Amino acid sequence: MATVKKSPALPVPARRQWFRRRLLDWYRKHGRDLPWRHTRDPYRILVSEVMLQQTQVDRVLPKYHEWLDQYPSLEALAAAPEAEAVGTWYPLGYNIRPRRLHAIARESMARHGGELPGDEDTLRSFKGIGAYTAGAVMSFAFGKRTAILDTNVARVLFRVFIARDEPKSHAMVKRLWEFSRALLPRKHVFDFNQALMDFGATVCTARAPRCATCAMRRGCASYPHAPKARKRTAR
Repeated sequence: MATVKKSPALPVPARRQWFRRRLLDWYRKHGRDLPWRHTRDPYRILVSEVMLQQTQVDRVLPKYHEWLDQYPSLEALAAAPEAEAVGTWYPLGYNIRPRRLHAIARESMARHGGELPGDEDTLRSFKGIGAYTAGAVMSFAFGKRTAILDTNVARVLFRVFIARDEPKSHAMVKRLWEFSRALLPRKHVFDFNQALMDFGATVCTARAPRCATCAMRRGCASYPHAPKARKRTAR
């Protein structure tokens, strides 16, 4: 008879509080100063999130400014030819991304009065906006208490609360969404979600986690088995 693996238990309240406090303290000292953290414009937040998909921050920064100079609003992007938008996107690659942004802009103009909606169902009705991007827009632009889970966040939550191996299965990713929701604080949600992403990008990295100086090491499930340092990459 096959053995059924138990789903990892959600952290108890005291452990959730410990994690929130440590993460927010770390973020106040080490959080990156990024331009999309100084705006609540849903369009600008969306542009940053789409650009950051599979692309490192250092490559995104100059293109983010250039894009917004060229297309400062959904209306400006919708009015531009798609081919022009794709050309402006160069050399970020994955050219389905500017095409989807362009389609979102046109649909927003046609169906939503030129505004990006703030509810999950409508956001996810746009092709190219999945659970993570919708959560990021709702949290960072609309100030909603919404969880996020990208590759960096999943890695942090898995390593700190479960084990050292990387989360891979669909069931595990679904469970990590539950972890992310359970860990959300009542206040400072914007900072907490930004901190999760920064922590995964700069400390709890995929290839060379900085375990020796990590703020979570004393309560981390994978710390005693941390991999040896190798070349480090960050989002």
